[in-house]
This record gives sequence, structure tokens and C-alpha cells, in this order.
Amino acid sequence: MKFVIVGYGRVGSRTVRILGKEGHEVVVVDNDVDRIDRIETDGFPAVQGDGDDEDVLLEAGIDDADAIGAFTPDLNVNFAACMVGNHYGCRTVLRIDEDYREEIYEKYADEVDEIVYPERLGAAGAKTALLGGDFNVVTDLAANLQLTVLQIKDGSPAVGKRMSELELPDSARIYAHGHEYEPLTIPLPGTELAAGDEVAVVAETESVDEVRAALLPANS
Repeated sequence: MKFVIVGYGRVGSRTVRILGKEGHEVVVVDNDVDRIDRIETDGFPAVQGDGDDEDVLLEAGIDDADAIGAFTPDLNVNFAACMVGNHYGCRTVLRIDEDYREEIYEKYADEVDEIVYPERLGAAGAKTALLGGDFNVVTDLAANLQLTVLQIKDGSPAVGKRMSELELPDSARIYAHGHEYEPLTIPLPGTELAAGDEVAVVAETESVDEVRAALLPANS
């Protein structure tokens, strides 16, 4: 698959390396000269320019990419990049920073395919580890693992089920859960899922479709 990644900071660079190890084609967009040098040194093609500039994204190959990940600290740039991706039929993934707020999520959630907020996700994982949960699978993230936060929606087969009742692949783990717009916490086996809840899941790449089928409504 082909991916365009906007931003080569902490989130973008790690994402690019994982995708590259899996054999995917990745092109990185960044407006920082030093980062462009680092991207090329790391062995990835780079396009220097602003991630919200359609011409720059076209140079990066957005017109035939499968997905775009916009991971800069600037939410406006990320959103604009995703809207260009939408125009060219890409799957879109938008980063929200540590200033995550309910109104921001509501504003952007319906416009993109996925929203990621690494600071919130990392804090949930750290809390899990501190309280004795098994977080090794995440801290030693391998190339064949994917980590994501999914929102349980009306029509999901998971609504009304306890964590212990979910039919997930053996390789998949829900390591954090939160009621709508509340902090993510360690889920208990008896925790019951409701529409609007969010779950943080780590799973092997080949199991992701099965995880989504268990947690999301049909045709999501």
C-alpha cells in the first residue's frame, strides 16, 4: 500500500518506520529542512513543503495513495491535509494534540476516518503499566502490531456486552476504556460497553479487520 505521511516528528517518524518495515510505500511531507535531511537519511522519499498545500501533497503522490496520516502538532494543517486526502479518495487519519477537548473531537470526527491523540493514549498506557497491567505488548511495539482507539457506536455488536464477552482474536487486547469524552482507564472483565464509549486496542495487523467487525457497526 502507499501512504503519505505529513509531519516527521515523534509520531510521524515512528509511524513511517513501522510502515517501511512492513514493506509499504511511504512518502513523507515536512516543511523543515533539517527533517527533510533526516527523512532521506532514514531511507524514505521526502517532499519539502506545507502539509496543507495541495500542490505539495500532489507532488508526494496523494492522487494515488491509499491513505494519508497528518501528524503535525498543528491541527489546522492536519485537517487541511486530510481534506485534500478526502478529495482524492484516501483514507484519512488526523492527529489531535494534548489539548484534546470534546468540542474539537466533535468538530472533526465526522470529517475523517480516524482520529489519534497520542498523548492521551500514551497516558492511558502508562497508567495501565503503573497499576500492574500488561503493557509490554505496546511498549515493545512490533512491526506486525497496530494500536488504535475505536469508538463504540449505535449498531455495534459490542453494545451491551461485557469485556469478557467480546469475541476478539487471541492476539487482540483492549488495554484501556473510557465512557464518552472521559479519561481512558483500565477495563475490568465486567465492564459493559455502551454507545459512545472508546476502547484502546492493540492487535496483529492481520487481525485488525476481525477486531473492527467485533467492535464497529457493519459497513463502518
